[in-house]
Amino acid sequence: MRVRVDFPFCASHILPRHPGRCRSLHGHNYLLQVTVKGRIDPVSGMVMDFDDITSVVNEHVLAQVDHKHLNDVMGNPTAEHIVQWCWKQLAGKLTGLDELMLYETPDCCAVYRGEDEAP
Repeated sequence: MRVRVDFPFCASHILPRHPGRCRSLHGHNYLLQVTVKGRIDPVSGMVMDFDDITSVVNEHVLAQVDHKHLNDVMGNPTAEHIVQWCWKQLAGKLTGLDELMLYETPDCCAVYRGEDEAP
């Protein structure tokens, strides 16, 4: 079973290696979707309480990126790098972390499942 929680946040960035208009300062209304995988607990009836997921993501991700300039957090804040950074912030802190989807616009996102992380 998987459960997912959405986390909208706003941030600015510059893509220093982009050949087009994204090389200039601009911002996005991002949407981070966090998916946790696990078995349904027979007592609680839940994989994980949504409030527990929210607390971890708020503390370890949103506190550092919401209404911030992402170049202060990482050198080349592409959607791909941002979602990998989010994974690193949550790995080991969010049991059952399965997938992150980061929407930079309503129709464009980067999906990460920890495939580049060491086991």
